[in-house]
Amino acid sequence: MPQLADRLTELAADGQPITFPALGLAPDTVASQAGDVAAGPFAPYLAEAVADAYNRSDTQWQPAATALPEGLVAQRSVLHLTATMDALLHSPAAAKALGKSLTAALLDRLPDRIEAEPLLAAARLEAAVRLAVAEAVTPFKLWQTLEDVPTDGPEDFLERLPRLLGLTLDRWAGEDTFADTVRTLLQQLTHDEATDVDAMFELGCDLLRCALSSQDIGTVTTHLVQARHQFETAAQAEEARHDALTYAAVCDAILAFGRADAAAINHAADQIADTLDQRQAWLHRTHQPEWLQPRRSAEIAWHHLVLQLRAAATTLQDDAWMDAWQALDTVLAAYSAARTVCPLAGDTGQGLVLLVQPAIEDGFLRQQAFLAQLRRATQETDQHAARSFDTATASALLTALETAAQRETSSATASNAADDGSDDDAPGGAALPRLQRLAPTLLLQLKDQALSIASTLDDQQLLMLEGLAHDSDVARLKATDPLIVPTLDRLVAELSAQPSFTGEVRQTFSVLVEQTLRFLKSRSDLTRTNLVGSTKRGEPAPFDYRRKPEGDRKPVEADLQRDFQQWLQTGPLHNVVLIEPVDVAMGRADVMAHFGSLRYLTEIKQDATDNDPQYLESRYLTQAAEYSNTNAPFGQLLVLDLTPKDDTQGNLRVDEVAWTTTHRPRNASTDRAIVVGIVAGNRTTPSAFSRK
Repeated sequence: MPQLADRLTELAADGQPITFPALGLAPDTVASQAGDVAAGPFAPYLAEAVADAYNRSDTQWQPAATALPEGLVAQRSVLHLTATMDALLHSPAAAKALGKSLTAALLDRLPDRIEAEPLLAAARLEAAVRLAVAEAVTPFKLWQTLEDVPTDGPEDFLERLPRLLGLTLDRWAGEDTFADTVRTLLQQLTHDEATDVDAMFELGCDLLRCALSSQDIGTVTTHLVQARHQFETAAQAEEARHDALTYAAVCDAILAFGRADAAAINHAADQIADTLDQRQAWLHRTHQPEWLQPRRSAEIAWHHLVLQLRAAATTLQDDAWMDAWQALDTVLAAYSAARTVCPLAGDTGQGLVLLVQPAIEDGFLRQQAFLAQLRRATQETDQHAARSFDTATASALLTALETAAQRETSSATASNAADDGSDDDAPGGAALPRLQRLAPTLLLQLKDQALSIASTLDDQQLLMLEGLAHDSDVARLKATDPLIVPTLDRLVAELSAQPSFTGEVRQTFSVLVEQTLRFLKSRSDLTRTNLVGSTKRGEPAPFDYRRKPEGDRKPVEADLQRDFQQWLQTGPLHNVVLIEPVDVAMGRADVMAHFGSLRYLTEIKQDATDNDPQYLESRYLTQAAEYSNTNAPFGQLLVLDLTPKDDTQGNLRVDEVAWTTTHRPRNASTDRAIVVGIVAGNRTTPSAFSRK
């Protein structure tokens, strides 16, 4: 064992501080052996000595210290590498001095290491991210590396990637080009089973940050609803995601405060308290990296803010206040916190101000007695029992209230002078801000149609519809998984471009599409047990039309038709939809789903020539669209892909084999929207891939 390693071991065993002077070795001896030690199990001890030397500005040991990064290139232990970086990053001086050489060593040939040593490659990338975030080095080399990181690498590497990408967004969300690259990577990771939940959570944090830094109320509420969607999806997809549940409740609480919904705020605050308690119990006595502490501290900060909002909402709804000073303190604390509390790195809190402060101002304007208390309090601050009244915030609030009152008076005068054809309720008029504040989920789901709905409803009715839209959104997330959710969202968004995709059509066709996606996902798993009718003991297994034929029996489209029909009849739609094959429109529609008077036809085809989307559309789309001529202009096309399969390439995922398209017959004025899905046939088992 080298002499340097012996001395490091002795100091560690004796519990003595590990410093270069305590080694009792000459600087030249330490420098000559430092590289070998950095590549072995004693690297963390050497890092402690290096950190001490830089903390004391001891220049005689710099040659020994500069040998550490070179040795780390050969380090093969994840634990030793992580401990070494922890020691170095505890010393800002050491991290700054060695940052450039450390980053070069850590990122050296990283793509090759990802395949050969995925866990070690993830640890190297994590260390490089921490150095850049700590501003020990300029981030450009790291940015370039992240742009080239594969999203289809080994699972051991990918599992740690979403949190690292989230950390870079925490730090560089304002760097638009780089931030967009990171968001694209996270979006790609939502399609991988090993990373989908973590990627969705990080995207939710990014959306929440965008909401808090936005300058208009519409963008704020839209991003908050989208962030809640990501958090809810992550929470429902994986057990014990208390962090996702907490942030989803945060979004609910902020939106609820904007529409003065005290009950919803109370519910969200209770949920945050419960999930934080559960998270604390879950993590009790488990090792948590120190660099992850800011995210957990943010959860606590959000909890405090939501408690302030809950107290303020309750106070603003009271008809009388036994202690007016205490009531004012409560509301002013929330008013001030909206601007000063910024739990997420990189946000300015501006979006929070746009939601919280107007809600408080509206509360004062509704409660004229409370407004009178505020005016008097700003004039007689010496009457406060604790003599610590927040005069500055009170004055700012009073100024905002007076400005709002003047604006309201001017608006009323202009409204009276306007014609009956005023466009206040047109997009961008008075109806849009009202929807953004009271029903952001409804607005996001229905878009322009929500404007016409809102014009006929009062605030209470609109709030009721928002509650239904919210509950429906959450319920849909609970009913599916993180692979289905983004794919369904994409398809529904594309279908929403069709004017007829509203009301009952939107509701019924959406659930049919969801069941179709679940069918496609199930049939992509090449096991016989997922075929309908295959679970009864003693019965022969049904013919598996997806597998490469081994005998005379060949798969035909009727096999897919029968399987899809039975899937619908035995699934959650069995009691609300009638499924049957029927002759219609001069042809045969393979599966027809009746939702009352609405019906949607699914054309079933097989093709052994090509599975390219353009080819399939050119050959089968016209026929599939014909079946919607006498009802809602929506339908489906399922194709059994019997093309030869290359065992070295694998198969596509459900989000890659489902899409929407349209067809308009000659001289027609209405598009027919078709959801297309491919079921892969002619397949071999996954184990065959490894034998090639």
